[in-house]
Amino acid sequence: MNMIPVESSNLVAVGYDNSSRTLVIRFHSGTYEYSNVPNSVYQGLMSAYSKGEYHHRYIKNVYPYRRIG
Repeated sequence: MNMIPVESSNLVAVGYDNSSRTLVIRFHSGTYEYSNVPNSVYQGLMSAYSKGEYHHRYIKNVYPYRRIG
């Protein structure tokens, strides 16, 4: 998966697989994989002014996730 570096105090890079609807976020503290994430949520994250706030509001505790690194 292609990871795209992002400007954020908390997130380092973001990747998304459209066919499996898998979102991967690399934080300073580890890497997490989120399942069944719509492309619109990924696009919202990538265009958000505050990616950390967007993650907290629209992704964290909304989609199933697991730590992968």
